[in-house]
Amino acid sequence: MKVASVAEMRAMDHKAMERFSIPEAILMENAGLAAYSVLAREAHRKGEKVAVLCGTGNNGGDGLVVARALHAAGVPVQVFLTGAAERFQGAARANYEIITKLPVAIRQIKSAAAVRNEIKHSGVLVDALLGTGLDRKVTGLYGDLIELMNESGKTVLSLDIPSGINGDTGEIMGVAVRAAYTVTFGLPKIGNLLYPGFSHNGELRVSHISFPPTLYDDASLKIQINDPLSLPPRSPEAHKGALGKVLIIAGAANYFGAPYFSAMSFLKAGGGYAYLATPRSAAPFIAQKGSELVLMPQQETNTGSIALVNRPGLLELAEKVDFVVLGPGLSLAEETQRLVRELAAAIKTPLLIDGDGLTALTGDHQLLRERPGPTILTPHLAELARLTGKTASLINVNKIANLRKTAGATGASVVMKGPHSLIGAPAGRVFINLSGNPGLATAGTGDVLTGVIAAMFGLGLPLEEAVRKGVFIHGLAGDLAAAAQGEDGMTARDVLACLPAAMQHDRSGTTGVSGKSYEIPVV
Repeated sequence: MKVASVAEMRAMDHKAMERFSIPEAILMENAGLAAYSVLAREAHRKGEKVAVLCGTGNNGGDGLVVARALHAAGVPVQVFLTGAAERFQGAARANYEIITKLPVAIRQIKSAAAVRNEIKHSGVLVDALLGTGLDRKVTGLYGDLIELMNESGKTVLSLDIPSGINGDTGEIMGVAVRAAYTVTFGLPKIGNLLYPGFSHNGELRVSHISFPPTLYDDASLKIQINDPLSLPPRSPEAHKGALGKVLIIAGAANYFGAPYFSAMSFLKAGGGYAYLATPRSAAPFIAQKGSELVLMPQQETNTGSIALVNRPGLLELAEKVDFVVLGPGLSLAEETQRLVRELAAAIKTPLLIDGDGLTALTGDHQLLRERPGPTILTPHLAELARLTGKTASLINVNKIANLRKTAGATGASVVMKGPHSLIGAPAGRVFINLSGNPGLATAGTGDVLTGVIAAMFGLGLPLEEAVRKGVFIHGLAGDLAAAAQGEDGMTARDVLACLPAAMQHDRSGTTGVSGKSYEIPVV
């Protein structure tokens, strides 16, 4: 499913009205009726009163449609306006004129205190205050009403996006509604899907509000949910060489976990043959845990990292495999960092760079752009900050814009690891991944991801799809681990152990784990 920015959504509205002659009133009617259907089916109990809190923009107009539908169904409803009715325009004005002719209580309020008692005696609150166009901090009456709704303990249904969430970034603009349900219109907005905004949606639904599919499937919309892709069937005649061969260059003194998890995750996710190039002194310890791996012990620096002298042999081995992973646990030793730069510049096969490998290439976008083969970078927020020379807080405010810029500057596919990991392609496409949970925020899980991406390529997916699928499967394994034992105390070993089940789960076509869905339901 595509995802829209606020500007893209406005353009879709305009095209629907101008190109397809769909009146604004029909779009508003469809939006309000879709929200009412969710409220009636999932949120409202018979006899409960509903309070609809409306701003004076189109979001408030949507709320008036909900109020009218509730009245038509015999539900007691009261409407509260945050401003003068004269401020309504267009279809919102028309809906105000309609509802004033019905026996529905409508009252303009100037303080949150004026509505406190009515909220106390309502079963459901409809948040139709601000909508997606918010670009400044919420203060005054709106802020007070949001806090009142949050403190009330009532079921809240938000229209389009919870009031107080920035529609383009997911940022909380001072204070934001914590909804039980959100119905977003046309397409999900970026702010619906990125944290912290996502955590305020409650259960998220989308209504296409009668848009023609040519609008919401348009190729110019380059952000979308990382919908699960189908894996090629595993041939009954397959052999290990046909399921991918990977070279993983990883590890240093005291960093035995990173190489192990990177290499074993490739096998656990279905890959065929894993070569692990790691310091000679580390190899015996890794062999005790991973006897399935083909270990390639490497000469070491005096600090126990992989020495530059190994360069020719590693380049020769890289020519014999389908995919190379470079960087997990390699250390920041200058000689090894130089080895990373020289290998990255010369390796022709698809190359995934992670961890200490990313540090070695900080600021060297030209080397990455001129590489002789495709590149995947898998930074977390702090690593992306180092790569770009920006602060983590600056990147975090607008993740998608910064991800796109990095992918374009490096010519690489970039996975920004974190809550709802983002996958950026050099051509500007961005995929928002919905699998995974906070339990993945622990040492070693990023190393597991590197091997899973390599395995997806080995199983036959094109490179961009392999990256997307790898991120999804990694998150799915994390969700299975959390379902089995909870998020607290999850380790990379638990995620690794759940990879075969994640593959089985995915191939069976099951869409969620323990009630968690990876698709946004359409209403």
